[in-house]
Amino acid sequence: MAKKSDKKPPSEKYADGTTYKDSKGKTRRRVSSPGTKRGDAYCARTVSQKRTPKVKVRRKAWGCSGKKSVG
Repeated sequence: MAKKSDKKPPSEKYADGTTYKDSKGKTRRRVSSPGTKRGDAYCARTVSQKRTPKVKVRRKAWGCSGKKSVG
């Protein structure tokens, strides 16, 4: 019998503080800063993106409400 896949839910996979490798192979951390100018820029940039599970989780972590980041 085939083993059931152990997939992480998007809320864990893209959670705040998780690590990922960028295009150059360098390890980076996903860290959000809700309620800041940086947060407002992120929310404004992602407001028109397609609502994939990753975008939904990250916008929630950033505290996005429309184009603004509320901490």
